[in-house]
Amino acid sequence: MIYIYIAVLAVYVLLYIVSWREECRGPFRRMASYLLRRQQNSSRQAGARRGWRKDISRRQLGDKLKALQPDKAVQIQVREYYLSQYSVILTVIFAGVSVCMAVWLSAHSSSLLVDGSYIWRNSYGEGDIPMELAAQIMDGEEEIFRYTVEERKYTQEEAEALYQKMAEAIPEVIRGQNESLEDVRYDLDLVTRIDGYPFEISWESDSYALVNTDGTIDNTELEKGEIVTLTVHVRYEEWNWDEQIHVQINPVVYTQRELMRRQIEELLHMQEQRTGSTEAMILPDSVESKPIIWREIVEDGSGYLMCLILIAAGILYWGRGRELDRQLEKRKRELTLDYPEIVNKLALYMGAGMTIRNAFTKMGEDYKKQQKERRRYVYEEILITCHELQSGRSEREAYDHFGRRCQVQAYMKLSTLLSQNIRKGSNDLLDMLRQEADNAFTERKALAKKLGEEAGTKLLLPMMMMLCIVMVVIMIPAYFSFMM
Repeated sequence: MIYIYIAVLAVYVLLYIVSWREECRGPFRRMASYLLRRQQNSSRQAGARRGWRKDISRRQLGDKLKALQPDKAVQIQVREYYLSQYSVILTVIFAGVSVCMAVWLSAHSSSLLVDGSYIWRNSYGEGDIPMELAAQIMDGEEEIFRYTVEERKYTQEEAEALYQKMAEAIPEVIRGQNESLEDVRYDLDLVTRIDGYPFEISWESDSYALVNTDGTIDNTELEKGEIVTLTVHVRYEEWNWDEQIHVQINPVVYTQRELMRRQIEELLHMQEQRTGSTEAMILPDSVESKPIIWREIVEDGSGYLMCLILIAAGILYWGRGRELDRQLEKRKRELTLDYPEIVNKLALYMGAGMTIRNAFTKMGEDYKKQQKERRRYVYEEILITCHELQSGRSEREAYDHFGRRCQVQAYMKLSTLLSQNIRKGSNDLLDMLRQEADNAFTERKALAKKLGEEAGTKLLLPMMMMLCIVMVVIMIPAYFSFMM
C-alpha cells in the first residue's frame, strides 16, 4: 500500500508544479483549474461528435446555475462550480492519503522483529507481547502464527523475593484449539504460570505417552480414542488444590503441511524454554535442514481507511450535485408561493392606472430597498426584466424571457397574458389578472396544506421513537418491581 500512497502524493506534487501558473488562490484550486483546462482542451480535440453528451450536461448545469444566480454569466458559474467540485475532491483525497500514510508508518515503525531473527522481550511486570509471525521455508508456502512472547522470567533469587506477594492462583484453561475435552486432537494449553510471577502450576498425567505435562499430545500412532486422567496441583503458600480432569484423546492424521507447522511450533516452544531468562528470544532458523524466513505480520488498516476515504469523496461529489437540485426545488417552491403576491401587485398597480412596464419598475424599485433583508428569486427576475426594458428590448420579448427564466408554469401563463395584451391590445387584462390572483391564492392554500401534511409525515418517525422511549421508561421499573 505504501507504494500506492507515494504514487498518489507524487501525482499531487506533479500537479502542483505544472499548475503553479494558474490564476487561482490556493494549491488545490490551482490544480483543479489546471485539470479543468486540460479536460476542456481534450474535449475540443476529441471533436463535437464524441463530446455531445458532455455539452448537453454542461448546458443543463448552466441552466440550473443561471436560475439560481441570474445576475452572473453562465460560463463563469459553470467554471466556478467545477472548480469547487474538483478542489474539494482533491483536498479530501490528499488529506486521506496523508492520513493513510501516517497510519502505515505508525504501524510499521513499531516493529518488534529485529533483523528477522530475534524479538525484544518486555521487562518484568510489563506483560507478554502478542504478535503475528509469518514463517516461509524455501520452496514452501508461508505459514502464519499467532504467538505470544512472554515477558522476561525471574531468576531463582527474584522469584523467592516475589513469592510473598503472590495472592491468587491461575484459572484452568486447557482446552486449547480443541472443540471440547471429549474430542482432543491437538495440544492442550496447560497453564504453567501467572502473569507477573514466576510460580508454576504442576500437572500429572496417568498416560505420559499420550499427554505430557506441558500439554503436548502424542496421538500420531493412536488407533482409537482413549481416556486420560489429568491431575492439576495448584500451590499457593500453604494451600493446595487437586483436581482430576478426564479428557478423550482421539487419533489425528496430519498432512505434510500440518506436520511442518507442528514441528515449527515445537521449535518455537523449545526456543522459549531455552532462552526464557535472556533479554531476546532467538527464533529457530531451520526445520528439517530447510531455512526458515521469518516475517512479522503488521496490522495495517490504512488500506481500508483509503477505501473509505475514496467512497466518502465520491459521496461528497454526488451530494454536492444533489444539493444543486435541492436548491432548484427550493427556488421553484419559493416562486410558486410568491406568485399570488406578484399577480395581486400587478392587478393593484394596473387598477391604480399604471402600465405593465411601470408596474414592473415599481416592484423592482421596492425590492431594491429591501434587497439586503431577504433575497427573493422572483424579484431578481423582475429586476432583470426591468434592465432588459431599460436596455431597449421590447416589452413582449422581455415578458416572454421573464416567464421562461422562472421555469414555472404559472409565470409562463402570466407572461403569455402580458404578451398577448401588448400584441392584441385586450381591455380585459385587469379582470383576467384579478381572476388569476384568486386562483393563485386558492392554489397557494392547497400548497400550504400539502406542505403541512409533509411536515406531519416527517415528524412521524421522531414521535414513534419518543413513544418507544416512554414505553421503555414505564415498562422497565414495572418489570423490576414485579420480579422483586
